[in-house]
Amino acid sequence: MHPTGRVINFTSLSLGFDPRLTSMAKFLRIGVHHSNVSGYTSKAWSVRRVGTTVLLKWGVVEVRGVGRNRRVYWAVPPREKTVGCRTAQRARGYVKKAIGRRVSHQYERLPDNMPIRPRPARASVESARALATILLIDIVGSTAKAAQLGDRRWTEVLNHYYAAVRGALRANRGIEISTTGDGMLATFRAASAAIRCASTIRHAVRTLGLEIRAGLHTGEYKMIGDDVVGIAVHITARVAAKAGASEVLVSSAVRELLDGSAIRFKDRGVHRLKGVPTGWRLYLAES
Repeated sequence: MHPTGRVINFTSLSLGFDPRLTSMAKFLRIGVHHSNVSGYTSKAWSVRRVGTTVLLKWGVVEVRGVGRNRRVYWAVPPREKTVGCRTAQRARGYVKKAIGRRVSHQYERLPDNMPIRPRPARASVESARALATILLIDIVGSTAKAAQLGDRRWTEVLNHYYAAVRGALRANRGIEISTTGDGMLATFRAASAAIRCASTIRHAVRTLGLEIRAGLHTGEYKMIGDDVVGIAVHITARVAAKAGASEVLVSSAVRELLDGSAIRFKDRGVHRLKGVPTGWRLYLAES
């Protein structure tokens, strides 16, 4: 998809490029549309022809910024492959076929002036610990849903999904920390706002034919570069893993903060959370 929203016919691109050129533009697999908030991960791929040699490079990238201000960085060192084709004609043919195999993968062609760079070094200074209610959501049965819909339609659904999620975050003053595939980690100052946000997302994504699971825990965490770390993050992830389809599950730490509130909770018992030394009582938020 072109940054203007126009779908690019990659077959035309592959057949119509100038054979005198020695390089091709980079391509970015669409995980979240370019107009959404930055900070997501995706996959990039590029090919460069130098005479009779084709140089391929691909891997996971981080996307920062939006629109024309986007910057793309390799999240990890990319994989590389060099193919010797003996003749320039064979090299051009190899490039055409390489692009053709990716037609169904829904890649967006990046502008020629948008390089994919190594990720900037992260600051080594750790931030102070902060106390917050942490929310983790993900889509239930996403792999099966993606297979059912196909890459193009699934990408469109994910675009609407993330738009709904980020809209709910803004409305409830949540702070997006990271995205992981079809999941998102966010923090809130108020536990009640975190539950409202999860409930809003749960109802909103049903119109897309999706169901989410959500887990919440209140505790301390700290940021190291772009990463959020701490036992509270692990507990949140384990709570989310215990949630069923369309469930908002919270730890006892969240429940205690909201004692006396209008939000109703159903006791789900004490659970052993993987990697956490003590058991936690979990509650289903029924708001």
